[in-house]
Amino acid sequence: MLDQDFIRRTFSAFPRRTSAVGDLRPSAVLLPLFERENEPYLLFTRRTDDVRHHQGEISFPGGAWETTDVDLLATALREAEEEVGLKPSDVTVLGRLDDFESIHGYHVIPFIGYCKTSHQFRADPREIAEMIEVPIARLRDPAIFRVEDWTHRGRKIPVCFYTVDQHEIWGLTGEILRQFLDHTA
Repeated sequence: MLDQDFIRRTFSAFPRRTSAVGDLRPSAVLLPLFERENEPYLLFTRRTDDVRHHQGEISFPGGAWETTDVDLLATALREAEEEVGLKPSDVTVLGRLDDFESIHGYHVIPFIGYCKTSHQFRADPREIAEMIEVPIARLRDPAIFRVEDWTHRGRKIPVCFYTVDQHEIWGLTGEILRQFLDHTA
């Protein structure tokens, strides 16, 4: 069973690392937590091959800030509604993680949201090829996790990978997932 109060307390006391947006494009993602048969799950999406960025990659619902968004939480909730049909009123925000900077020029704020169990996700077929529901206990299995050292612009960076069935959760999504799992163990 998912302990929402524990997650809320953990991330309200979390010494968040923030960074200036600078030339990066502000964006946000939502880590949608939900329960199925009293077991906590996270929802991921696999992007279509038709989207402009990150074709075929596994990600959390989210995207770039738009001028109609009052803040980055509004961005995460708007994108979750557009991508997977999750209404903002069906989400209880439990906290947020560190600021992340993607190698693609985005400044990303991840928010953690609990979704009502009665919610049925509905993918937007223009953006989302598949929705992937994974039990958190499975994501904690060390056998599915690895870190590889990659070089980007002459700098070595560790890249997190989670292999779940035929899906590879990696890169920024893998790093966000790792931080969430590390702090909710």
